[in-house]
Amino acid sequence: MASVASNHIMAAVVGSAGSGMTTIVEAVLHRAGAIPRPGNIAAGTTVTDFQPEEIARQTTLSSALTYLNWTSDDGKKHQITLADTPGHPDFIGGVDATLSAADLAIVVVSAQTGVTAGTRAAWAAADAAGVPRIVLVSSADRPQANFRRVLGELRDAFGSHLFPIQLPIGEEDDFRGIAGVLGRRALLLGPDGKQVIEVIPPELEDEVATLHDEVTEEIVSHYDDLMEAYFEGNEPTMDELIAKLAERIAAGDAVPVIVASGVTETGVDRLIEWLCRIEPVVAKRDASIVMADGTEVSVARDPAGDPLVHVFQNVADPFLGQIATFKVLSGSIKTGDRLRNATTGTEERIGNLFRLRGKEHLPVESLSAGDVGAVAKLSDTPAGSLLWNKSSGGAKPRPVPARPPVYSVVLIPVSQAATEKLSTALQRAVAEDPTLIIDRKDGLTILRGLGDTHVAVTVDRLKRIFNVNVTTEPEPVAYLETISKKVEMEGKVKKQTGGSGQFAVVQLVVSPLGQGEGFQFIDSVVGGSVPRNFIPAVEKGARMALERGGPNGFPIVDISVELVDGKAHSVDSSDMAFQNAALTGVKEAMSKAGSIVLEPIMTVKVTVPNDYQGAVMQDLSGRRGRVQDTQMTDGGDATIIASVPQAELGRYMADLRSFTQGHASLVIEPSHYERLMGELPKKPE
Repeated sequence: MASVASNHIMAAVVGSAGSGMTTIVEAVLHRAGAIPRPGNIAAGTTVTDFQPEEIARQTTLSSALTYLNWTSDDGKKHQITLADTPGHPDFIGGVDATLSAADLAIVVVSAQTGVTAGTRAAWAAADAAGVPRIVLVSSADRPQANFRRVLGELRDAFGSHLFPIQLPIGEEDDFRGIAGVLGRRALLLGPDGKQVIEVIPPELEDEVATLHDEVTEEIVSHYDDLMEAYFEGNEPTMDELIAKLAERIAAGDAVPVIVASGVTETGVDRLIEWLCRIEPVVAKRDASIVMADGTEVSVARDPAGDPLVHVFQNVADPFLGQIATFKVLSGSIKTGDRLRNATTGTEERIGNLFRLRGKEHLPVESLSAGDVGAVAKLSDTPAGSLLWNKSSGGAKPRPVPARPPVYSVVLIPVSQAATEKLSTALQRAVAEDPTLIIDRKDGLTILRGLGDTHVAVTVDRLKRIFNVNVTTEPEPVAYLETISKKVEMEGKVKKQTGGSGQFAVVQLVVSPLGQGEGFQFIDSVVGGSVPRNFIPAVEKGARMALERGGPNGFPIVDISVELVDGKAHSVDSSDMAFQNAALTGVKEAMSKAGSIVLEPIMTVKVTVPNDYQGAVMQDLSGRRGRVQDTQMTDGGDATIIASVPQAELGRYMADLRSFTQGHASLVIEPSHYERLMGELPKKPE
């Protein structure tokens, strides 16, 4: 008898900050009996926002899993894992990671604020992951809630294949139930907390009937037999319609729009029932992995297949170390199994398995295809890797979208102990959040992230979890210097101390080179005026002069040093003497030639809706930017490409979000250097 995959669905709850995602998750847990009462965000008592940084900021900063059981209307038992994801744009990397393993995305949109930049970002992330979606309009009980306005915004933003299958009965303070479009019945929450089925209120009868016909016709249009029967007057039953709609949802052809309140919990039961209805269909969808040769391979959700585990997120725990959260794509695993990391090549022993409900660990003996779980203390399994039982070969999950950093700071350890632990702590932080980038240059440790909040939270976690206390400073702008003209200069060392002296004379020609040509040393000595064995010392001295910087204190680039003549002494000349002569000569040549300070120029790509294009271009102009090109995206937005000095971009991401209401995406890449025309920067210390 063939094995049957676990009836387990993983749904990522996504949307903009403030749309009510965490409140909905609390309501689901309460309705399922997983918690005795819903938590409160302001009080810091919710299941999924349990990290101190989240409680302090009263917002979700990392994806948190929560497991529950539900017995559906037909008596079947279901397992559900909800992932409460961040709505803050700095933490979109966590949304990407979660969606890479999710079966379904629940896009939460507030009935008050409607479609926002965060909604569009969450939708685009689900699109990139290829995940089916349903839309939940939340906060229907709040002031100024307007379901129909929000439905219009959703269709304008994402297409006409969004179909309302529920309508609110009443709105704002009067929201008391939902009208089901497919079954044409009203569902209210009784005073005892149980659902009560009633007839559709008269004021909604015509609207429900019209929507019922629209949705039914859309569903049957995909099935020849149903369409033929429908036009002969044989309408499918409600259960048939729901089953076929679930297939269209899984295929991405349809996105149902439902409504609920996380505060009153009205409509929450129907959300859970929809997850149960969709689960058997999405369970048939194959996962995809990428082999070492770049070939994409489909993997069926088969509990009898070879074990294959997708580790999609790591969470640093101050007591257990790194906790890997994963989804079993194929086969089954149990405590004590040994699997090889197909991405890094490391063999891993699977320790005690558990499911997560926020910070609570729910131990399990084994997990099979479709299940979501966690394990602690894997040695070398970063987020975005696969575990399998093959002894050779390599593979990785499908790549998540690239999220290049746009904000950076220098990390300064406050103690020697912090200095010693910083590298290891940062390595673990990056394993948890691959959107963090660590750069080390010129003796500095630079942390790059997706925004100032992203970096600030990372610094807080370095202290709390890894006991590494650091302060931060803005990343210094990497100014350079070159010279403006060709000069000839003599460098000499003549020193008599009573014993052996020091003697060296070098005649140098120091010239500017083209941008990016670096350093060039030319030996043009003829006749042996400088013995051959001292030539390397001359080059070394020239390089040392450049490393010490120019008159303004910045590294020297694009310069040629030519040794044309010199003098040596048979006794008093040495490598050190010629090195110091060259160093002195090059330094004096740079002062005589005149220094030019070069500033780094970045290529800035800003993508915004057309309404913001003018504001973006005006702001870039105020930052000494030059617009190079504007392009239209497939979605109708504008991408502005400009060259902007790095010195003008320190907090650009925060400013850009402010005046575009969060609708902008930003990419910053190094381009080239140009002569600084304005005020000279302060000399580096």
